[in-house]
Amino acid sequence: MAFITVSTTINAPLNTVWEKWTQPAHIQNWNFASPDWHCPKASTDLQVGGEFHYEMAAKDGSMSFDFWGTYLEINPEQSLHIFIGDGRNMQVTFETTEAGTKVTEHFEPENQNPEDMQQAGWQMILDNFKSYVESATS
Repeated sequence: MAFITVSTTINAPLNTVWEKWTQPAHIQNWNFASPDWHCPKASTDLQVGGEFHYEMAAKDGSMSFDFWGTYLEINPEQSLHIFIGDGRNMQVTFETTEAGTKVTEHFEPENQNPEDMQQAGWQMILDNFKSYVESATS
């Protein structure tokens, strides 16, 4: 199966990017694709076999779902290998570059939406993460 890849480079040090990616208090501030959605709850048990749960919800209350997964492998400030709750694999890598910290997500697509729509949605969330980190560190 082919993976979908999204990435961004953030103007912030690796340790800051890692913290804002893995800490629930930060996740709630960036983990949504558009301004009419939010992440009212987030929990993370950052250890192999631990789970994360992010409530993704429309601000008008019309829809919500639990995006969750299990950590299969954790290399602090380097990578996360995750088994998403719906049975897909996902890998997130963190890399220091001259331009900042590059975050790349590789994930197996789901079968309900076109792959280009999935890629665009995940990229919007990643871009939201970049904006959050850069505004918090400037």
